[in-house]
Amino acid sequence: MTDWVLRLIDAGGYWGIFALMVLENLFPPIPSELIMGIGGIRVGQGRMDMGLLLLAGTLGTTLGNYAWYLVGRLLGFERLRPLVDRFGRWLTMEWRDVEALDRIFMRYGQIAVFVFRFMPVFRTMISLPAGLFRMGHIPFLLWTMAGALIWNIILAGAGYVLGYNFRDIDTWIGPLATATVAIAAIAYLYRLATWRPRGQG
Repeated sequence: MTDWVLRLIDAGGYWGIFALMVLENLFPPIPSELIMGIGGIRVGQGRMDMGLLLLAGTLGTTLGNYAWYLVGRLLGFERLRPLVDRFGRWLTMEWRDVEALDRIFMRYGQIAVFVFRFMPVFRTMISLPAGLFRMGHIPFLLWTMAGALIWNIILAGAGYVLGYNFRDIDTWIGPLATATVAIAAIAYLYRLATWRPRGQG
């Protein structure tokens, strides 16, 4: 994956960074760590400007997340009810659970959107409930941009400092993301096996 990302960045410059960061948030297996890290390397080589790199990466991240937010917004909170009623067993939740999540998200949603920007895999997933639970467009965009900017500064800064050694990050990003997904899958299977509707003992 490293060579493919390198070619696109070198061919497209800032537009390549922007496009890759949009794709990274639509298809999470593409690692932002690698994209912005290589961008940082290019800054160290004098081939990119750090400010423009961060602008392209942050706008790409925000646009990719906004797409998932709009999907949630279009689906809508009330349209969830038939799905929950029908597939509640597989979702391991009842409608009262969704209502509780709605209350929690309305209170802490902005913090969640910001904090989840620093978590592998889940940083994109948080955009869907943000739309479902009707978080405002402007707050969502602002908190997403704030979290993305900080995360991109860290990644690009690491690439700038570490140079070509940063390319080795691809060898452990993949296993880390896989482990995160595996843990989430195990947690879901355990909840699925132990979950009972409140009316049952």
